[in-house]
Amino acid sequence: MEIDEARSLARALQQLVQQAHTLIDESRPTPEVVARVTGHVGCPLKDLVCVTQTFRNWEHASLQRGVDAYLEAHGEADWFGVSGHGREHNDTMDILSTAHRGFESFEIGAVDYATTAVGPDETMEVVTFGLVLTSAPDGSPIVVSLRGPAEMFRREGCRMEVIAASRATATAAREEIERLMRRHDALRGQILTFGVSEHRGNSLVTFLPRPSLDPEQVILPDGVLETIERHVVGIGRHAEALLARGQHLKRGLLLHGPPGTGKTHTVRYLMGRLPDVTVVVMAGTAMRFISEAAALARRLQPAIVVVEDVDLVAHDRRFSDEGSPLLFTLFDAMDGIGADADVTFVLTTNRAEMLEQALSNRPGRVDLAVEVPRPDARCRAALLRLYGGDLLPEVDLEPLVARTEGMTASFFKELLRRAVLVGLAADGSRPARLSAGHVADALEEMLRGQEALTRTLLGAPQPSSRVTNGADGLLPE
Repeated sequence: MEIDEARSLARALQQLVQQAHTLIDESRPTPEVVARVTGHVGCPLKDLVCVTQTFRNWEHASLQRGVDAYLEAHGEADWFGVSGHGREHNDTMDILSTAHRGFESFEIGAVDYATTAVGPDETMEVVTFGLVLTSAPDGSPIVVSLRGPAEMFRREGCRMEVIAASRATATAAREEIERLMRRHDALRGQILTFGVSEHRGNSLVTFLPRPSLDPEQVILPDGVLETIERHVVGIGRHAEALLARGQHLKRGLLLHGPPGTGKTHTVRYLMGRLPDVTVVVMAGTAMRFISEAAALARRLQPAIVVVEDVDLVAHDRRFSDEGSPLLFTLFDAMDGIGADADVTFVLTTNRAEMLEQALSNRPGRVDLAVEVPRPDARCRAALLRLYGGDLLPEVDLEPLVARTEGMTASFFKELLRRAVLVGLAADGSRPARLSAGHVADALEEMLRGQEALTRTLLGAPQPSSRVTNGADGLLPE
């Protein structure tokens, strides 16, 4: 009997505490931040539904553009923020619930903003913590919250929270915002690379300026540049017609040849040739983001993914027992694009013989391999004119061409710079034109034995492969 009485007393005390808590809640004024949200949506806090979407850090500007476009279509609205301890690591619904129960003091505050890059020389402001009252596509009232990354609390990525009276309403708004986000994507038509950015607030994606090169500035053997352009530019230009005839668009281009012959220069020309195409450049440590790069290219097509020095990750399995882990990631990225995607993989290598056979022989991964060789006499003369410009006397080109057999474009670029330095040292001011002696002195300096490593770094052939001819003026190695 005593046990039953104790249980009855415990239940009565529990009911008393619950009633007291209810009375206290009812007597406590609703926090303004809660009242603003629930008053707009038109239902109590316990019935609110929140749909959340998370994006990568580098998509923050695009997300902001999508939200701005959505708000413009559904009527301009004012943003407001939340102040209070712990707001950085709590979701918006947690903040509202905590404030409603009186556990923490959260109040209406200022909106938090950050500056992020949207181009090599352009930035924009993005909301890192703010809410805005608006309406769903069907006219139902909703609240949109934007949150930036909180690195201190190990929360990466930016996110959007849509608060509504029903999940269907919140989901419809989220989908519309994401559609507008893709339409106004800040990365579209840019040249990007992955790594640590010098621009504010963008820790993974760096924007690069788009080069502008004329065809005359790309010195290659006859017909080579035309072949490359037809494969990269031509397929994109006739994309619809090719698809209508059952042809695929995805293509792979491999540029191979000795260092310094102009492979990267050719890639830069293609970047300028396609001003509206998104380009993702992968080199060095950025290669670990190859999957993200491929996903971006597929989403932002037409696009080009440039993989420089691909032999560093795609060497033939014969040269190691395990191969490179990045090799399989690269394969997956190239295979996963889809044949009908207007995406070009441009790979460069100094050592074509080291390439993994599955990369170099598998159709659909690389379907055009173009050698960029050491320049012949015609190309060497063109390179001298290109880098010498108006400074170089035309009459002196022939002996210079004869003495520079086997040299690369990088060698000629440095040769002309040194010739200008020789002229400056001799004349004390910038010479109006270079003399044959200026260029000859610079050339002899670069051909000396102590600069053998310099020549190697500039792509010149090894001494054993050089043709030495005293009559032509070549110095002995």
